[in-house]
Amino acid sequence: MNTESADIAASTHPYDSLTPEVILDAMEDAGFEVSGRLFALNSYENRVYQVGLEEGPPVITKFYRPGRWSDAAIMEEHGFSLELQAADIPVIAPMIMENGESLGRHGDFRFAVFPQRGGQAPDTSITDTLYRLGQWLGQIHNLGATKSFQHRPGFDLVQGIQDHNALLIEGGWVPDDLRPAWDSLIPDLIRGCQQRIEEAGVVETLRIHGDCHAGNILCRDETMLFVDLDDCRTGPAVQDMWLLLNGEATERGSQLGELLEGYEMFRDFNRRERHLIEPLRCYRQIAHCAWLARRWEDPAFPRFFPWFAQPRFWSDQVLALREQLSALQEPAISLPGQY
Repeated sequence: MNTESADIAASTHPYDSLTPEVILDAMEDAGFEVSGRLFALNSYENRVYQVGLEEGPPVITKFYRPGRWSDAAIMEEHGFSLELQAADIPVIAPMIMENGESLGRHGDFRFAVFPQRGGQAPDTSITDTLYRLGQWLGQIHNLGATKSFQHRPGFDLVQGIQDHNALLIEGGWVPDDLRPAWDSLIPDLIRGCQQRIEEAGVVETLRIHGDCHAGNILCRDETMLFVDLDDCRTGPAVQDMWLLLNGEATERGSQLGELLEGYEMFRDFNRRERHLIEPLRCYRQIAHCAWLARRWEDPAFPRFFPWFAQPRFWSDQVLALREQLSALQEPAISLPGQY
């Protein structure tokens, strides 16, 4: 495991020392002839930059947040991406540097370099788009099932909700006047999640993208590209599907049906995983709040998420969790022609 220096470990803002000079020096040390052009992209967990080169198009460089992942975990992310790329599955995998590795090191920082690709998020209201996404997800999961991650996390939904909630409560993030409502909701949500998980039964877990929403897919003409496997992990196949579904339950059921039309050309899908969609959504809602709380001492977070510290945000969260509790108490979404 990579050990961060005492300076970074003690800093509340690990990117304090990541100056433009450090970024360009890191790229040059990795064998890239940089032009000096540098443009920061919207990224908060990591720091991501477009870096101009003396020859050829610019590249994208991601500096990993110190202390989040071990070297072994990052190398599993890279290995999965490169496996997918070698199988002609459209992902943006890290480039191999002059030293033959995909993970660069410069001082206390670790980084990866990716080719720049353009595109826009897919329109998931188009049935053909969902069908094609399903085809690619089936192929991703076929490869993902060939072996297991050893250094990356899985999903423990109930324990995760409990841990994230504890962080929020112990940190004093939930306003006092909302604590009674919040504290009464969490046990009910956990019970609802447990019931749905029991209804799903035993499901297969495999290597998945982990954060497969439309913003992490680039479309250009007839080409699709899956990007940002920073959250790849071990989990159920449905985790890579539900974030692509929108609208009312009937609409989401139809969309899932279209995804599965393409998916099952390559891989079978256990329909009982539908019961996991609402527990996964509940987990994501609370995990997102905990993520913001955990990163609040990084100056980028108050600047880009100022609403997180406002009482209105937390009252909205209570309303959202009440709606989520209702969703957990309703039947799982149905697929067309099924019940």
